[in-house]
Amino acid sequence: MHLIIDGFGSNPKLLESEDLLYQLLDDYPAQIGMTKVAPPHVFRYVGSKPEDWGISGFVLIAESHISIHTFPERGYVNIDIFSCKDFDSEQAIKDLQAKFELIKLRSYLLNRGLEYSNIETLELQRL
Repeated sequence: MHLIIDGFGSNPKLLESEDLLYQLLDDYPAQIGMTKVAPPHVFRYVGSKPEDWGISGFVLIAESHISIHTFPERGYVNIDIFSCKDFDSEQAIKDLQAKFELIKLRSYLLNRGLEYSNIETLELQRL
């Protein structure tokens, strides 16, 4: 599964907090039944335009990864949860909407790697 969230209207103070982003990436994998395999990496960056600065964070999980990119001046956040294991995507959307105080969001759920669980079947079909 690959959950993509584009969030709008967030409190800029939340989006500029490296500590908040680190803590979220450190705690959230366990909340959705995932296994964190390394501590999160969180970086402040500045783009070529002043309004393009923000915080990016990433945590590697056994099931794949979670990444978050914030744009405080725009009140905007990109969130990706990519996992080969099912999780409650509707609850994740609610959790992250509340955490970032999002006024509006768009979400997309892509079913990726569905054939992974049937790899033996795929190998047999190739023969």
